[in-house]
Amino acid sequence: MPVREPLPSAPDAHLRAPDSARLAEATEVFTMLSDVTRLHLLWLLAQQESDVTSLTEQCDASRTGVSQHLAKLRLAGLVKTRREGRHVYYSLSDGHLRRLVLEALSHADHRVGGQAPHD
Repeated sequence: MPVREPLPSAPDAHLRAPDSARLAEATEVFTMLSDVTRLHLLWLLAQQESDVTSLTEQCDASRTGVSQHLAKLRLAGLVKTRREGRHVYYSLSDGHLRRLVLEALSHADHRVGGQAPHD
């Protein structure tokens, strides 16, 4: 069986072997991504920062539901807020999360669309 070369990583990837704390943290992130509404909200926020009203208009959830999901995402450290007057704007906490969300949905797009996988 041929030895497979390691896959190239993103230029800013951290290549340290995961310990139990890092595995647990990654599991928590995947747990937060495992809800359809939260994943949709994260995808929307990967495009641009938004307020609850804008997110509710684009998401198939009630304003209360969107607010509750955003609170969970904020508590988990996946989104951050910025206040401007009476409005609160949400954005993703970092680029790693943005790339993770976009890659997950790109992967899903290939699977649903029947496209061949690629590296």
